[in-house]
Parts: sequence; structure tokens; C-alpha cells
Amino acid sequence: MTASQPYAGYLFVSFAGEDTPDGEQVRFALSRGDDPLSYVDLAGNEPVLTWSAGRGGIRDPFVVRSPRDGRFFMIATDLKIYGTGDWDAAQRTGSRSIVVWESDDLVDWTPPRSVQVAPSNAGDAWAPEACWDEEHDEFFVFWASTLYDADDPAHERPSYHRMLCATTRDFVSFSEARVWSDPGHSVIDSTVVAHDGWWYRFTKDEREPSSSTPTSKFITVERSRDLRSDSYEPVTDGVGRAGAHGPGIEQGEGPVVVRSNAGDRWYLFIDEFGGRGYVPFESADLDASQWTMAHDARMPTGARHGSVLPVTRAEHAALLQAWGPGDAGCADSLSDLSDDPADDLREA
Repeated sequence: MTASQPYAGYLFVSFAGEDTPDGEQVRFALSRGDDPLSYVDLAGNEPVLTWSAGRGGIRDPFVVRSPRDGRFFMIATDLKIYGTGDWDAAQRTGSRSIVVWESDDLVDWTPPRSVQVAPSNAGDAWAPEACWDEEHDEFFVFWASTLYDADDPAHERPSYHRMLCATTRDFVSFSEARVWSDPGHSVIDSTVVAHDGWWYRFTKDEREPSSSTPTSKFITVERSRDLRSDSYEPVTDGVGRAGAHGPGIEQGEGPVVVRSNAGDRWYLFIDEFGGRGYVPFESADLDASQWTMAHDARMPTGARHGSVLPVTRAEHAALLQAWGPGDAGCADSLSDLSDDPADDLREA
């Protein structure tokens, strides 16, 4: 961004779950002004981007901005659970590809395409994300996959999710995938953020909770000086769990980390799957041992695992003009928005 184009709001992209036929498609929500804790649904909370090829649905949409030319890429899991409920098959014999859209302005998007990223011995490719690796002048892309031995072509033996990674400059051609994180048990839904020379990685511990693993089904935080390292040092775990520092959630996944546009606060949104959906936490420090649950937040309606992108004043206004808050389910939001979309933005 240039100094004349500060970020002035946030775009929240997500999906709505597997309980309805169109729940596994991309939905947009837009911040009320520059408030990272208050959103209004766009397009009446109907899908903005859809995918009917491949496995017939998408989950876990993630949007990233290219620092080279400002182009946006949306990537997502190629998966539909509605109508089958077959999570076991989705992990053993699911899609090894991700779905990709491109845009110059967040409003007009290319038709979706499917790109295989996981190796032939993988059972799936879940929750892809990407970040810009300035050192190597390319995107670092990562996702969760189950992996199987060559003598188990039907993927019948037990396996577990590791975090895999690859690189790309155009989201068309990708390098060969490799394992990025394998703690010896299932982990999914990593997200990373760079700050003060460190890369911070937030990941869901997928193990079943027990007396020896009380922080399972919550978020683990690690950090490394080297984004591509396969050995990050621990910061804290069990993020989102209720404790001495305040209330928490029952269980959580799909972490989203965003810094306030003012630069004075970090926000962590955790998807309380099977519960309230996204619940916000906040901290002044990424090295914090505890994150505090934020109050009086207005998350997008029914949002499940997605991502948040800081946007400029012009981008915010264009999104609002293109899809508006809509009518369905948004009556309570209309009074919070001004008649002129530009007036609903505040300086960052």
C-alpha cells in the first residue's frame, strides 16, 4: 500500500457450513467502517463465489493480496460434505486439488479453476492458505493432508493430517509439495503472520482431548525466524480455552489472525465449530500466553472457517456498492450503515 492509500476496513470471506445445499460456497461480509469486530453481510448472506465442479463445493476460503501488482487470489478447499456427511472418505480419498479465483478489485473475479497441489499419496488437501515470502519473491502456500504409504494405494490404514507446503508465483504452477509441520499427531488449519522478524504460526491441535492432552481441539501458537522451517519454537497452546484469564469456547478451529489497521492490537478469530461459529479474541502481543475474548463483536452471520483481508477506503466502498448489505437477514444492520457508502468509512 502507498501512504495515500491506507487500509480503512476489512473484508471477511467465509462459508456457512454443511447444513444447507449452498452452505459450502464463498460468502462476503464487510466491516462497519474500520471496526475489525463488527461486520455486515454482503449480498444478503448469499454466495458471492460458487464452485460446482470437482467435489461440488468449497470450504475454508482464503484471500491474499499480491504485493507485486495488487492482484487478489482466493483459494479454497474442494469439498462438499452436505448430503453425504462422510468425513472419513473426505480424508482418505478426497480432492488433492484446491480451487482458485483471481481478481484485480475484489468485485470482478475470474471463473474458478482447480489446481492439484497435494502429492499422489495424499488423501486430501484441506484449508489452503498463502502468504507472500519476500525473501524468495513468491507465495508460500500451505494446507493439511493425510499421507499414505506406497503399499497402501487404497488408503485403508490409519493416517493423520500434517501441514504440507509448496510455492508459486501465479497460483497456476506450484513447486513439489513437502511436509512443513508434523508433530506426530494430527494438525490442521494453520495460518501465519509476520511481525518483527518472526513468523507466527497458529494451528489447530486435532487430537481428541484427554488428561494428557487437555489443550487438544484448541489453537497452538509457534514462531520461527524462517518461514519455511520445519521446526518452529512453541509460544503457547490451548488458545481459546476458558481459564483464569476469562471465558473461552468449547473447541475451536480455523484461526484467523489480523492486526488492527491502527497497528495497536491483534485480533484472533476462532471458529467454535458445533457452537457459535467465529468468536473473537484480542491481544496487544503475538507472544501472549493468553488471548482475551472480545465483547460486543458482531461477526458475519453463520461464518465458518474463512479469512480477513484489510482493504482500502476505495475497495471498501466498491464492495459495498457491488453487493450492499442486501435484504435477507440484514435488517438490523441497515441502520448502522450510512446512505453513502463512502461515509461509512473512517480513516485508519
